[in-house]
Amino acid sequence: YIEIMAGVYTDNQPDFSFLQPGETKTWSQYWYPIQEIGPARQANLEAAVSMTHAKGALTLGIAVTANQSRAEITVEAKGKILARFRENLSPATPWIKEIKLPRNVAEGDVVVRVQNDARRELISCDLKARPEGRRPQVATEAPAPVEINSNDELFITGLHLHQYRHATRSPVIYWREALRRDPLDSRCNNALGLWHLHRGELADAEICFRRSVERLTRRNANPYDGEAYYNLGLCLRYLGRDADAYAAFYKAVWSQAWAGAGYHALAELDCLKHAWATALEHLDHSLRFDIENLRARDLKTMVLRKLGRSGEADELLRHTLKLDPLDWWAKQLNWETLHCDAQTKLDLAHDFARAGFFNEAIDLLKNGSIRANDLPDQNLGALPMLNYTLGWFCQKKGDRKAALNYFRRGETQSPDYCFPARLEEIMVLKAAMEANPADARAPYYLGNLLYDRRRYDEAIALWEKAAKSDPSFSIVWRNLGIGYYNFQKKPAKARAAYDKAFRANPSDARLLYERDQLWKRLGIQPSQRLRELKKHRVLVGQRDDLSVELCMLYNQTGYYADAARLIATRSFQPWEGGEGAPLQQHVRAHLGLGCAALSGGDPAAAKKFFESALTSPGNLGEARHLLANQSDIHYRLGCALDRLGDRTGAREHWRAAANFKGDFQEMSVRNFSEMTYYSAQSLAMLGKRAGALKIFRSLLSYARKLECLPAKIDYFATSLPTMLLFDDDLKCRQETQALFLQAQACTGLGQTQKAKSLLRQVVRRDPAHPLAADFLKI
Repeated sequence: YIEIMAGVYTDNQPDFSFLQPGETKTWSQYWYPIQEIGPARQANLEAAVSMTHAKGALTLGIAVTANQSRAEITVEAKGKILARFRENLSPATPWIKEIKLPRNVAEGDVVVRVQNDARRELISCDLKARPEGRRPQVATEAPAPVEINSNDELFITGLHLHQYRHATRSPVIYWREALRRDPLDSRCNNALGLWHLHRGELADAEICFRRSVERLTRRNANPYDGEAYYNLGLCLRYLGRDADAYAAFYKAVWSQAWAGAGYHALAELDCLKHAWATALEHLDHSLRFDIENLRARDLKTMVLRKLGRSGEADELLRHTLKLDPLDWWAKQLNWETLHCDAQTKLDLAHDFARAGFFNEAIDLLKNGSIRANDLPDQNLGALPMLNYTLGWFCQKKGDRKAALNYFRRGETQSPDYCFPARLEEIMVLKAAMEANPADARAPYYLGNLLYDRRRYDEAIALWEKAAKSDPSFSIVWRNLGIGYYNFQKKPAKARAAYDKAFRANPSDARLLYERDQLWKRLGIQPSQRLRELKKHRVLVGQRDDLSVELCMLYNQTGYYADAARLIATRSFQPWEGGEGAPLQQHVRAHLGLGCAALSGGDPAAAKKFFESALTSPGNLGEARHLLANQSDIHYRLGCALDRLGDRTGAREHWRAAANFKGDFQEMSVRNFSEMTYYSAQSLAMLGKRAGALKIFRSLLSYARKLECLPAKIDYFATSLPTMLLFDDDLKCRQETQALFLQAQACTGLGQTQKAKSLLRQVVRRDPAHPLAADFLKI
């Protein structure tokens, strides 16, 4: 599959920039088809040029983005024109030409220019070698916190991990190490405070922000940086302590970097008190620092209307819509019908509510809150939160009866695709639970939100409350299964929870898949898992991942023909985390069939099966990675050809297996893998027994070292397919792999009994280990 990356051009693909509150960053990106000319040497908004030089000839390709009548194309070298063309260029038809160059013209001398009929240059290009600039510093793994000497580096390292949302390294341990050394470190306290704030841990966040302020103001009442004061204001506002928040925001505005955001926050608090004149003054101050802050502009429009200055409000609104015609708040203020999605409406409603405009927030949400038919299909997942949020707004207004009605309505809406994520929604759902203690959905939603914030114990307790209120809801049991296994390390409870989930909804194919993956983690025998999946063939057929798992279980239990038939009759779509999975089962099934044919005395049939294993049928949806090692297939093909008397063909395949170095597995290149065994065996079949023994000894040494190494996830790992759902025991997995490699090495070294003992250990540790099961059948 392909991934098309679009967005602002950066030095690195996953480059995350910082945004100040209310800030807008803009960029331009232009796409146009460059066809037939090959890789562009130079490109701009009007044309792309490719140039290749070989054997005294220049192949020139030009693609344009608009029709160019009688364009002039010149090829120059050393100040002399070697060729000139007049052409009508079109985006639909690239221009390609081969031009012979004089012998005395070097590659770097050639310059191509393209001009329009008015002799304006559209593009120029040359073949000079690009000067090598300063190479960027190579990225390295961040040291452990205790290995970093300075607090400054601890802060920066944590900031980097947080900014790039590192999948396996936490920024918090770096900031906490800095605070262990210096409890009042201002930057690390501020960073840790924001981390707590985003998790909804407001009391902890306040402590961190106040410690940051304490250090910053020790020598200066108005510090150099006002961010800690601004963040403290946000925290206090969420805590409902508006007066304290007001004071914190006022301290923040002494720093110009935070003046725009601080004055905007002050204006919102002014609006809550109906202090419209003061709110307008603060909004004017805010907009002096960022005139394009759309939320401040829209709030100012509302404030001007409250002050009876409708003409100024309308003029400001016209300019705002001109600045951004897609600004939904401005469109709403312009009395336009909003066709935005429900999540955008919720964002806008919270903007209203933050400034005390509860009536406007309620009116905005009311239309889509009663019936599912009121919303497009893609918005149905927002229905519960629309109603819960309406209830919260009514409660803020003091209308508890209306609030309870909306809370109850939120409970009855379908939970499908409802994923609350806003910090305000923690407070919304807590209010719903307090007003309606029998609600089974609010604790479920809040549990989801808190689990996402890694507040696992609280999330699990909330899910347990939801499950007690409504035991028929399958997804809450499913979530409990994940929480029990991954966080509480209680596999028996996890299995029981998944059993309850599947009993509650036996038509959910996703639940069947996840339960089977849990069973695999728990070491349930493949034969039992196979029987269970065969009982639910209709569900299995609904999912590619389940179908692949069924193929794996067929292969694991020796039903290779069933696996080959299933893998051949289904069209698979590639998915992230499942790269190569259908192909792997295709190969394994045909290798199994081939080995059975070979041991049964039919090398001709074996050859056909092994040749099929080398292919990548189109229905699998992907091809084999170029670096993937196929030594096992080549080795067996060589054996089949040798049995057929084709010694030349056999040696060709053995050489292919023997010469392959390394392997590509789980998105990384490895020097040793399970394929190393087949490379060594092929070398032995070529008569190079000494070389094979050397490889087997090296493999054994590597495997023994691997068994003793500490297990960890690579710092730069971009894909963790084995941990997408349930946490993996990395050490156990690494030790199991090491034992299997030792078994292979011992087999090659003639230590048969030792090898079989090791293989039995592998299968006891992991009954689903594919290669160990296949090896034991040899």
